[in-house]
Amino acid sequence: MIKPGDKIPNATLRESTGYSDETHCPVPPQPVEVAALTAGKKVVFFGLPGAFTPTCSGKHVPGYVALAEDLKKAGVDEIVCISVNDGFVMGAWGRDQKTEGKVRMLGDGSAELTKALGLELDLTANGMGVRCKRFSMFVDDGVVKSVNVEEAGKFETSNAETMLTQVRG
Repeated sequence: MIKPGDKIPNATLRESTGYSDETHCPVPPQPVEVAALTAGKKVVFFGLPGAFTPTCSGKHVPGYVALAEDLKKAGVDEIVCISVNDGFVMGAWGRDQKTEGKVRMLGDGSAELTKALGLELDLTANGMGVRCKRFSMFVDDGVVKSVNVEEAGKFETSNAETMLTQVRG
């Protein structure tokens, strides 16, 4: 599992920013390379089991949206939400959660980054397949500074308030 001091592994995530006027669907997702995203920047990542799920939609994403300005004032360049969902779903979820300009919603549809971080969660018994454990992570120029991984069913340490405290040092 990823730990402080490690270099964040590169992976290709997918981002859909905007909607088609004809179909009202998210535009085709574009690739986002984690190495390029984190190079020379301070980036907060938070990952969660799934889009439109109760804790994820009711607490996790809204907390980061609410504290986005404070995190950016503390020196964070980007706030990134990842989930093992495709970029279309992440785009629609971001629209629903009003994340534009605050939190980038990146799909890790094949769990490439999730697996490279060692944060996969097998929810096949619940009909959800392989997902991402709930976590938060602060990365400075590609190097992990802090990681908070939740115990199953918990939401205590990966929240935006904890991350803001860690970013401020």
